[in-house]
Amino acid sequence: GEVWPDKYNLSSLRILGSVGEPLNPEAFEWYYRVIGKNRCPVVDTWWQTETGMHMITTIIGEPMYPGFAGKAIPGVVADVVNKDGNPVPPGTGGFLAIKEPWPSMLRTVYKDDERYRKYWSTIPGYYAVGDLAVKNKQGYIMVLGRSDDLIVVAGHNIGTAEVESALVSHKAVAEAAVIGKPDPLKGNIIKAFVILRVGHTASDKLKNELLYHVRITLGPIAMPA
Repeated sequence: GEVWPDKYNLSSLRILGSVGEPLNPEAFEWYYRVIGKNRCPVVDTWWQTETGMHMITTIIGEPMYPGFAGKAIPGVVADVVNKDGNPVPPGTGGFLAIKEPWPSMLRTVYKDDERYRKYWSTIPGYYAVGDLAVKNKQGYIMVLGRSDDLIVVAGHNIGTAEVESALVSHKAVAEAAVIGKPDPLKGNIIKAFVILRVGHTASDKLKNELLYHVRITLGPIAMPA
């Protein structure tokens, strides 16, 4: 909400940064509007401990696309590909991968050489980072979450980040988390946990409204149980 930020003078802020989990479009827009007062650029980033530096970011002065971390920085060749290493069209989900060596890359993983070899052998010709992503026509990359953060529901792969993003796009939801729960019929079912925005109260009516919201956003297979 806006209650806590409004208690402070944020006029000295010039740039807003973000690291860690992917910044979904709804969080991006809230950050820019409430914290940055519609004037501070949001610099999102993508990198790993293994990469040793930022690999993808939005450069100050370039256009911002809510939810997109940005483009690969100079010297880094990143793309979104399928499991065979073929680039996928803009707007199509795939695996985030690095094509060529970069200045700060590690030589191995401490006491786990096999794990490091797997990074380079999972997708032919690429360093497979283990994240799902999508690229827009401008070349900006949106990180969707870990490729192992998938819930298989009745044979369908459902990304936890997709469901969480659908939930927080509802006006009543501030935060959301999704997990899979074993189910004898479907293999897994989706369980969701939400924190409501100020002014909204939990009720059966709101619960059904959120379920319907996920249904029309992602389809019935992605509805939490």
